[in-house]
Amino acid sequence: MASLSTAGAALAALREDLVGELFAPEDPGYDEARIVFNAMIDRRPAAIAQCANEADVVKSVRCARELDLPVAVRGGGHSVAGSALGDGAVVVDLRRMRAVTVDPAAEAVRIAGGATMSDLDRACAPYGLATTGGRASTTGVGGFVLGGGTGWLDRCCGYAVDNLLGVELVTADGERIHADADDNPDLFWALHGGGGNFGVATSLTLKLYELPHFSIAFVLYLPEFGPEVTRTYRDVITAGPDEASGAVLYVTGPPEEFIPPHLVGKLLCGMLLTYAGPEQDLRKLAEPLLALPHESEIVGEMPYADVQCMLDDPPGMRNYWSAEYLTGAPDEFVDVFCRLGEFTPVPTGTLHALFPQGGAIGTGPHEYPVPYRDAPWGVHPFGLWEDPADDERCIQWVREVRTGVQPWSTGAVYLNFIGDEGTDRVVAGLGAENARRLAEVKRSYDPDNVFRFNHNIRPA
Repeated sequence: MASLSTAGAALAALREDLVGELFAPEDPGYDEARIVFNAMIDRRPAAIAQCANEADVVKSVRCARELDLPVAVRGGGHSVAGSALGDGAVVVDLRRMRAVTVDPAAEAVRIAGGATMSDLDRACAPYGLATTGGRASTTGVGGFVLGGGTGWLDRCCGYAVDNLLGVELVTADGERIHADADDNPDLFWALHGGGGNFGVATSLTLKLYELPHFSIAFVLYLPEFGPEVTRTYRDVITAGPDEASGAVLYVTGPPEEFIPPHLVGKLLCGMLLTYAGPEQDLRKLAEPLLALPHESEIVGEMPYADVQCMLDDPPGMRNYWSAEYLTGAPDEFVDVFCRLGEFTPVPTGTLHALFPQGGAIGTGPHEYPVPYRDAPWGVHPFGLWEDPADDERCIQWVREVRTGVQPWSTGAVYLNFIGDEGTDRVVAGLGAENARRLAEVKRSYDPDNVFRFNHNIRPA
């Protein structure tokens, strides 16, 4: 590591060179700049470079290398593990780089590295186009896609990473390179699930799909109906078309107009059925679920970009998540899932979720490092709360969910859904053979492990 005087001079020079802005620990705005989605993350980078363009990214990475400092990359800052920050690191903050360029003729979109799901979805909506995005509008597109990318459209459009056409990357040496199926194909393969281990993605190009209609049925039930709701939803999805997706959720009743006042703050079982098509087709599909006794319902067509905001959470919340991917969802599993759901911490923003897979996910390309593709279902205990006094009970509940569903686990896991759970879980999220190949690619593009604040792949 460079001396303090050398570091000070280098950071001062970087501050002058950037079109964007640099924040050091003594600067006003530094503490605000280091806030991320998970309020449990409190790290102090050596500097935060809010880059305005690709040239700023290059300068920031080269400065970090000159000072022998690691680099953290911030897009949306949604990583539950806090990978957007690193103590003593140079943070390449991409939030000023949010341009989205839609090519409707090619059915493709180019997204700058700091764009969020909302930026992507709103830009595509006027053309009646969309692609698989996350389930929250504030999630960063870059980290979401490079980590795999699951959302409401994945059963009909595949994972986000299945739709990745190209990436512009700044490497650990501060060089700009392009990766696609023809240029740097090994790197392009690694970017299909290997996350931010190989450089700073300054832009990504994704395939788009026509989406003239999008419909939802969001229904809330008393928790005692949870097993019947879950089994019915399972059967509807299993027999239904690939355009159908959604989730079963145990949630705290939110203070919304559609929630009866006496259920606000109480545990509820929710069912969200999404459908990439018109309302009349959704209603026919949802009939068995709407026939069950329920407390409220919202059914109809909604703009896809608006649906993407439905599960948005307020900033400043504490987070602890995990996930397990399942061999199936038999009745015995449903009983366990619902029993665990009845212990969901309330009143908090915590979600106990069962997501369907299948469809275009299972038939998608199997050569990429996304080994959870063949699992028909995934369980996602999403701990979200405000009071630090709830830390122990919420974290313990997430761990108990993982333990409870273990008999049905495939062992694979979507890394974007988990925090820092150790090296074995990283390998489980990539596949053992894939992990070995990824380590070779890492050695080629980042032999010094400069990009280490992630679900880290160490160089071979």
